[in-house]
Amino acid sequence: MRMINDSLSVAILGGSGFVGSELCAQLTAAGYSVRVLTRHPQKCRHLKVLPSLTILPLAKYQAKTIRQHASGCHALINLIGILNEKGNNGKQFHDIHVGITREALNACEQASIPRLLQMSALNADADGPSYYLSSKGKAENYIKTFTDESINYTIFRPSVIFGENDSFLNRFADLLKIVPGFMPLACPNARFAPVFVGDVVKRMVQSIDDKSTFNQAYDLCGPHTYTLKELVQYTANICGYKRVIIGLPDFLSRLQASIFEYIPGKPFSKDNYKSLQIDSVCEQCEPCPTSLQAIAPTYLSRSAGANFSYNPE
Repeated sequence: MRMINDSLSVAILGGSGFVGSELCAQLTAAGYSVRVLTRHPQKCRHLKVLPSLTILPLAKYQAKTIRQHASGCHALINLIGILNEKGNNGKQFHDIHVGITREALNACEQASIPRLLQMSALNADADGPSYYLSSKGKAENYIKTFTDESINYTIFRPSVIFGENDSFLNRFADLLKIVPGFMPLACPNARFAPVFVGDVVKRMVQSIDDKSTFNQAYDLCGPHTYTLKELVQYTANICGYKRVIIGLPDFLSRLQASIFEYIPGKPFSKDNYKSLQIDSVCEQCEPCPTSLQAIAPTYLSRSAGANFSYNPE
């Protein structure tokens, strides 16, 4: 570990979330001074125990306010993203994914911050099938075509991320807990290569000063591929829930999405359905090393209160 050096300060947008919390921990452990820029400082209380970390409230995610708090930093990291929007026309996806990325880049330019790290998503594409994937792709394109050549970017494109407090396996665990014996599952054959949050964050921290990562985009996947049905059944088994997972055909998957879109919290939406039409797997990249089986039982069995013993790989 190197000594704390204020000249190597890192500012983070979205630092209070699942990935952000792990990133803050690894950055401070690596000796960086961290500034968490947030509109919701009350959600960052758990980060106050970390050394050399400052929580700075923002009124809005605008270049002016980001610049004021990030000035003098060595890097700016943008983790902000949503999986669903309040409406269904793509506007909120665009405002958050593309709009905040634009403001972050402008802040880097105005404050002479030389590094930008951007969290994107596997299959992000401006012409993608969903608002989520297309807005993530448009944000990537904006970064790649930004004219200030003094800013070096690195983009990370993970498959679904797992780990304690994730919103993927934990969400299914919560649903499985309340369903009466069986669970109808949309898009059961959609494929994922779940990647451990610790591996994703490690790659991000290592990239900050690694010139070989400058102006590159990286797909991030775990070592194994699963269908959605396999992941949900695995979650049920770990939690000790005896549930039958019933995979729905395509027309019923679309119907479920159309109905669930109007349930508070949007547990499943038409945009989610469209995203699931493309497998979230990596074709040509070295997988991150940590397996789902090595980590998931440690938090799924505990959260479910299950008496489960396991042997990590």
